[in-house]
Amino acid sequence: MNATTTQDLPSLRPTAGQLALAENIRQGVDSRAVDAIGTVPACRYTDPAHFAREKAALFDQLPQVLSPSALLPEPGMVVPHDDTGRPLLITRDNEGRAHVFLNVCQHRGTRLVEGREVQCAKRMVCPYHAWTYKLDGKLLALPRPETFPNLDKSDHALVELPSIEIGGLIWFAPQEGADFGHAKAISEDFDAFGMGELHLFRRKTHDVRGNWKLIMDAFLESYHVTRLHANTIGPFFKDGITSGDQIGPHMRSAVGRLEEMEGVDFTDMAAMRRVITFAYQLFPATVIVPSPDYVNIMVLMPQAHNHTIVEDFMLIPEEPKTDKALDHWERSWKLLDGGVFASEDFRAAELGQQGLESGAIKELTMGTLESGIVRFDAIVQEHLSA
Repeated sequence: MNATTTQDLPSLRPTAGQLALAENIRQGVDSRAVDAIGTVPACRYTDPAHFAREKAALFDQLPQVLSPSALLPEPGMVVPHDDTGRPLLITRDNEGRAHVFLNVCQHRGTRLVEGREVQCAKRMVCPYHAWTYKLDGKLLALPRPETFPNLDKSDHALVELPSIEIGGLIWFAPQEGADFGHAKAISEDFDAFGMGELHLFRRKTHDVRGNWKLIMDAFLESYHVTRLHANTIGPFFKDGITSGDQIGPHMRSAVGRLEEMEGVDFTDMAAMRRVITFAYQLFPATVIVPSPDYVNIMVLMPQAHNHTIVEDFMLIPEEPKTDKALDHWERSWKLLDGGVFASEDFRAAELGQQGLESGAIKELTMGTLESGIVRFDAIVQEHLSA
């Protein structure tokens, strides 16, 4: 049996927005074309005070992706998550609904679930005094209840943060009153990729000594692809026509070459994915890159102005059923996660951080193929000034 390919994927149809970008490419229209050099001040990558403003305005306020749905594929699963700077729990309760809680027992504030890996559990038991919670956050039981006279268990449920599961992604927001409207809108594209039905093949956390925007920048322009990635994916790409737009603050782009598109039925998602590469930059800091037969999701979690944790997830159509299929996906994972991302994109971010912190340049110069970086910087500044 061969590894799963796009021919084996369910029949899916692109959204109107995806079709519009593809048709722009076929017509030779570069919807992101600019004819002027742009600049971004270097201090936006090196100034700790600027980073503090970004953290307060973006990462402490806005809806953001936490993980793919495939991280918790079945009811009765829980995973601790600490890399956003707050102790979180992602659960899928026995009815299949996803939740995001603070990983804090409501008795004495003890960390409720230890570790970092996904666990199968019908309930969560505090390691200190064994207060026990259901996966929907409700306090189920406690030892010696008579020593807590008149305690109302409903008043001691876990603290739940606003969240939504849509398009194969679990989003959360640190503050009440979050507006998930733009998340819902762009998630229509991810439904068109069938992301909610995919299998999680691998996940890995990377510690990158660079500003979070330097990592985002690599996925906002195609200028570097045949150069930085010359020894990995570069030979598979040539500079093509790029078409892009925005859904709220979220950026969406597609790149392709005219000579590869003749006769391609763009209403067939699998056919489109063979000739057009999409990329999504979900604000503030998630990158989604659908390849022809799998999807990479990178969640960026800034720790400091020069330190970012990146969790990379690779989603495939189904769990490998043969050694041949397993080998196929292992090679794809090694190429992308270890080669393209870790050894090239993340390394470039670290080298960029080192150079910028020297003070050698006051602003970054962006050519016409890098206008997405200038546009992204403008979106960040809009939120900082709001």
